[in-house]
Amino acid sequence: MSVASQKVAEPAASLKTDLYIGGQWLPGRRAERIDVVDPSTGKLIATVADGAVEDARAAVDAAAAAAADWAATPPRRRAEVLRKAFELMTGRAEEFAQLISLENGKALPDARGEVAYAAEFFRWFSEEAVRIIGDITMAPSGANRIVVQYQPIGVAVLITPWNFPAAMATRKIAPALAAGCTCVLKPAAETPLTAFAMAALLEEAGVPKGVVNVVTTSTPGEVVSAMMADPRVRKLSFTGSTNVGRILLRGAADTVLSCSMELGGNAPFIVFDDADLDAALDGAMLAKMRNGGEACTAANRFYVQSGIFERFVEGFARRMGAMKVGPGYDEATQCGPVITPAALKKIDALVQDAVGQGAEVKVGGKPLDQDGYFYPPTVLAGVPADARIMNEEIFGPVAPVVRFETEEEAIAAANDTEYGLIAYVYTRDLARGLRVSEKVEAGMIGLNRGIASDPAAPFGGVKQSGLGREGAHHGILEFLEAKYIATNW
Repeated sequence: MSVASQKVAEPAASLKTDLYIGGQWLPGRRAERIDVVDPSTGKLIATVADGAVEDARAAVDAAAAAAADWAATPPRRRAEVLRKAFELMTGRAEEFAQLISLENGKALPDARGEVAYAAEFFRWFSEEAVRIIGDITMAPSGANRIVVQYQPIGVAVLITPWNFPAAMATRKIAPALAAGCTCVLKPAAETPLTAFAMAALLEEAGVPKGVVNVVTTSTPGEVVSAMMADPRVRKLSFTGSTNVGRILLRGAADTVLSCSMELGGNAPFIVFDDADLDAALDGAMLAKMRNGGEACTAANRFYVQSGIFERFVEGFARRMGAMKVGPGYDEATQCGPVITPAALKKIDALVQDAVGQGAEVKVGGKPLDQDGYFYPPTVLAGVPADARIMNEEIFGPVAPVVRFETEEEAIAAANDTEYGLIAYVYTRDLARGLRVSEKVEAGMIGLNRGIASDPAAPFGGVKQSGLGREGAHHGILEFLEAKYIATNW
């Protein structure tokens, strides 16, 4: 083990790794445990408890038992707990960043950015907790008053992915707690250590027993199904693939369960001839290489107008080729490993399919022959529209670039997908930028910006990229029910 990996492994060594249910750390009903592997080396770094259906039911029991008291807790008190969580996480930012880098593989600068982003959800929703405002109006007929108030929706099941183990958890936990809901968090088995660190932090911040519970499992299908079937569970918030989202939505129909879904993406990145080339390249690197491309918001398809195409491809390839690839926890690393051998295999299959159909490799193009799961930053030019890589989420450091001629052509290509999470547009013409932004079918647009995510902004997509929004004021509404009272006085 290198000096860097020894140093970064220290936070993991002191972590509790059992299930967190009702304020207690429990081993779980299964004797087996789940291996957590460092994707930079392929070596085991820890094991965590493997929760069974009975553990999931116990977690729902704990959340249901705590629900009434937490819902009745004054909003200011809930806000203060969340603010304390923000302060604790900010104070331990480096420890969290190193832990994320160890189990996820992302480069430390990206991990540090994630921690800052994740902590901000605690601060943002601490402020939203005291601004759950109803209204009183007169009925148009004058017969009565219309009183509307908002109440916690109830016990929430929160399912988070491996690619942002801190931010995806706080983006769900914070609004749930601010609204007065209790919850069960089911993190990804690949990156559970950050979730357990979060549970310990929330306990220290003053979250009462049972309000937040964490269950890890090697059988997510049956464990999640058991929780969804419990009539006390009234909310499901899921971030993950569209395919899994469809399955969960079908299951949610049985209990008419309220669902928030942040699903897959196939983000177009459109560059017009009049764009500032350097700014577009800066944005392309951010939009593509944040977290090594393992992000639902990652630019997946690059459409560049013919007048700037050659210069863009040349500059993009030069920048991508200059990135330092290595273990995430090495300070010099700019691009870490992908999460698993299966992910590495899929990324390479997408590249080889494109090359087989005539795409030109400008840089990269094959897995690196070394320990760990490394794919180099890759740029492909002249990729045909029907190549798999143009129609599937890459989730890796590969950028296919396609030439276009007209604005209408770019919009049609951008919209030619079942997904609609985010899109990026670069142009010096603000009128064109806003016109294209309105016509592109996406829930979010980065107009001359390579990053759009912000806790104060509504995050979510259209079409098969999801339902509902996270962040902003919209995020807390996902965990609230509007109650209408008709009365006179």
